[in-house]
Amino acid sequence: MASTETVMTRTNETYDVKPAAPGVERNARVRDLTPAQRRAVVFAQQQVIRAKAAKKAKEERQANLNKMWMEEDGMEASRQRAASANDGRAVTHTVSLREALGHVLRELRTNDHKTLREVSEKAGVSLGYLSEVERGQKEASSELLSSIADALGLGVPQTLRMVADYLESTQE
Repeated sequence: MASTETVMTRTNETYDVKPAAPGVERNARVRDLTPAQRRAVVFAQQQVIRAKAAKKAKEERQANLNKMWMEEDGMEASRQRAASANDGRAVTHTVSLREALGHVLRELRTNDHKTLREVSEKAGVSLGYLSEVERGQKEASSELLSSIADALGLGVPQTLRMVADYLESTQE
């Protein structure tokens, strides 16, 4: 049986029943519901609408993050191409331990598709300080290095081995 859907709104202690969108079919049993049951149905419908909106917003955020990661990956590839082009030239730039550590930490973070904010919150380090460590502008204490490595899912020995490998590759 086809009937028009109704939407109830509460006005003081009376209930106004207004027809919803035309063409929407509704089950005949809705007429048998008490006002409290009708309110519960309307509430459930609103919750479904909110959940769908939240899901859509989450999907949009994830799409934006994926786009940002792809752009970062593209920028990193162009940096690597530029670095390999410079390898042919006689450019002697020694990399400090501080710069090598920052480079490795940034590589690990971007390869895991994590933001600075995520890592800084997990490591308990300020976002600005972590950024400066990654750029090789600040020295990282052993405690700080340990918490950042843990936030990236590694241990300090693994991280230091990667730093040593990076330093070796830049000196060749």
